[in-house]
Amino acid sequence: MMRVSPPRPITCRHLTVAEHRRSVGRLDTRRGFYQPRGKDKKSRQLHGAHTAHPSRPHPLHTSPNPTDARNPTAMASAAASAAPESDRAALVKAFDESRTGVRGLVESGVSTVPDLFVHPDPYASVPLAPPGVSIPVVDLSLPAPAAAAAAAAAARDWGFFHLVNYEALVPSDYPARALAAVRAFNELPAPERSAHYGRAMGGGVSYSSNVDLYRSAAASWRDTIQVGFGPTRPDTERIPPVCRSEIVEWEAHTTAVARAVMALLSEGLGLSEAALEEASCLEGKVMVCHYYPVCPEPERTMGLVPHTDPGVLTVLAQDGVGGLQVKHTNEDGESYWVDAKPVPGALVINVGDLLQIMSNDKYTSVDHRVVMNSREEARVSIAVFFNPGKRGDSVFYGPLPDLVSEENPPKYRSFTMSEFFGAFFKRDLASKALLENFKL
Repeated sequence: MMRVSPPRPITCRHLTVAEHRRSVGRLDTRRGFYQPRGKDKKSRQLHGAHTAHPSRPHPLHTSPNPTDARNPTAMASAAASAAPESDRAALVKAFDESRTGVRGLVESGVSTVPDLFVHPDPYASVPLAPPGVSIPVVDLSLPAPAAAAAAAAAARDWGFFHLVNYEALVPSDYPARALAAVRAFNELPAPERSAHYGRAMGGGVSYSSNVDLYRSAAASWRDTIQVGFGPTRPDTERIPPVCRSEIVEWEAHTTAVARAVMALLSEGLGLSEAALEEASCLEGKVMVCHYYPVCPEPERTMGLVPHTDPGVLTVLAQDGVGGLQVKHTNEDGESYWVDAKPVPGALVINVGDLLQIMSNDKYTSVDHRVVMNSREEARVSIAVFFNPGKRGDSVFYGPLPDLVSEENPPKYRSFTMSEFFGAFFKRDLASKALLENFKL
């Protein structure tokens, strides 16, 4: 097992994706990886202009106020002057019952962000990273010991990395086909989308806006298709037809990628490459297909609030629009947000809370968020969260036994997956308390 070298100072530049590639031409010519929307057949057929107005006004559509549309003082006070809690609950209910999500707001012609979606000072608390700082790159075509060392270092120091040269595991037209299909569904006419809208995971499938809509202080600017692929398989007929086959196929491909990455991370812990897979960490799977519509005031809201992922590992595919940011703390204790800019031919991998626990803090689950941008194109991403599939009151999780000793005692107590997810769903997405529930 190759020893993982100490992390390099943050001022050192990570190698670019191009520098990692063995066959640049093969990756750069992958068919339509970030193909513009107009060139995709499904999107070309189904795309509707984002300024289209439905015949019935949206319940949250209010006339713009020209006196405060770009006034920083008015923006800062917007959340403070929001409606009382009872009125906010009514707005949440009205928005949810419109069954058209944030995309429906855009279709209704809103020119300002409704109070329900306003985040107080969303981007000022932590600065942006200095120029040249980026998340690490792990090259899957390297010899296994070198790839495992790179993955372990990235998981330890950053909690995130770009994964390149995984083409042996994924057909050349993915994930582009899956991203285009998700876009096509979200750009169907409102009546067609609303037929699928609902928060209940009937048959393991749902389409709604903001999983924590009724718990969060402010809603975020996104809509989501969610599919639970394991440990119980979904009723795939409930997935919208326009993206059904692509979603099902992408789940199979991401599982192959996750298996390879878990093998590297297991080796990076000094364990057998099958350690995480043997702990059933590939068997629990939830896919979330996010659609972030064009936003009239991107500085007043967020696509996804700062949060950590609860599970073991996340595999993310994103289009070329961008917006994902990762919080990083350097060796001097300085924290800042780093843009995880879309890179053609790369997937994004990140460590979840459960892997931090299982690794006894050798790997790190870090905050990340999605900021809104001013581009005139919606953002699409697909994340697959991998979790242990073995459940039940007699199945416990915690630090892996081989990582615990007198010199390295466990930092977390054992728990069932029922207790773990119960703690997750009791809080809003931005809460930082999940790991604290299980610390010794």
